[in-house]
Amino acid sequence: MDNTPLAERMRPKTLDDFYGQKHIVGENMLLRRAIKMGQIGSCIFYGPPGTGKTTLANIIANTLNGNFRKLNAVSSGVSDAKEIIEEARKNRAIYGKQTYLLLDECHRWSKAQSDSVLSAIEDGSIIFIGSTTENPFTSMTRAIVSRCRIFEFKPLSDEDVKKAMKRALTDKENGLGNLNIDISDEAINHLVWASSGDVRMALNSLELAVKTTPPNENGVIIIDKEVAEQSIQKKALSIDETQYYDLLSSFCKSIRGSDTDAALYYSQRLILAGCDPLIIARRLIAHCSEDIGMADSNALLLATSAMFAVQNLGLPEGLIPLSHAIIYACEAEKSNSVITAMNAAKADAENVKDDEVLNHLKNHPSINGPKTQYKYPHDYGGYVKQQYLPNKLKDRIYYVPSKNGKEKNLVRKKFMFK
Repeated sequence: MDNTPLAERMRPKTLDDFYGQKHIVGENMLLRRAIKMGQIGSCIFYGPPGTGKTTLANIIANTLNGNFRKLNAVSSGVSDAKEIIEEARKNRAIYGKQTYLLLDECHRWSKAQSDSVLSAIEDGSIIFIGSTTENPFTSMTRAIVSRCRIFEFKPLSDEDVKKAMKRALTDKENGLGNLNIDISDEAINHLVWASSGDVRMALNSLELAVKTTPPNENGVIIIDKEVAEQSIQKKALSIDETQYYDLLSSFCKSIRGSDTDAALYYSQRLILAGCDPLIIARRLIAHCSEDIGMADSNALLLATSAMFAVQNLGLPEGLIPLSHAIIYACEAEKSNSVITAMNAAKADAENVKDDEVLNHLKNHPSINGPKTQYKYPHDYGGYVKQQYLPNKLKDRIYYVPSKNGKEKNLVRKKFMFK
């Protein structure tokens, strides 16, 4: 077999073969229309590994018949970028061909490196396509981000991953179609589940299973659930998908209902069945704000510390602080005032118009605006009553403290100084 990884050999070459990301390249979606019209501009693709970022960049370059150049931000620098830009300008002037520069891990470039391509992006010498697993709004220089359209990639659905695997099993040119493979539905389903939407992981695990399994006396390579489990190095869940979500739901509701024993049981049931403990830690963090909130803010601190411990200690030691945080969350006083306040504020933010910022709160107050002066709270001992919400919302109350835990002793300052 070709030594090129299966995932690379099976990389889609056209939009019709591309899996997932319907919100980006589905019929009549912006990016698909732009590609068809040949009007693609510089953009940044970000999302989890194995979701098609590099593949889509290749498809764009091939579809538009351009020169495709690829750099990795970890191993490339300013000199590499300048060389590509110079070549791109010559090709554009002589042959009228556009150059597409794909920069993998683009968030790793420094400001100086990013600045080296700014002028080329602005004058159209290159079409820049950045690819990253990090949020570009927080990890990249604003100068680059402002010149690119951002497209967020989502993990592939189980159905999309399964389609990619079945295509690889039948493809005789690039896939495994020339081999006599008998793979069980259980094995396929486990590889799909364990890949968590990463089609690269699923395909490479499938290839490893095939390469390391000798044919039987009839020349058939049999891949069962046990072989699949070993190939992807994740223990198969002893529960089906419905049970998995039922157990996770039971864990969350046990926290809300202050049943420590049930929450501990469901967390261990999930972990022993193969669930990633970080999933439990993330759910715990969410519920510490949603169901405990201001009644005991220490719960949130303990939950985030527990996730840090799981990440850095690993198993089994990391499960001790995780269980510590679960017990604390269950025994803590409960209040949903945080999520209630958030939802009320969100509703107004979405629906209320004419929410002009008050003149005294603006970064640069208007000369012709109302003469109300901003009062610096520290000049008044730390608090002074003044209007902050827009006029249309000035009487809104979003956060109402509950009568539970530490929150019951909280008296909001805006009511103290009426």
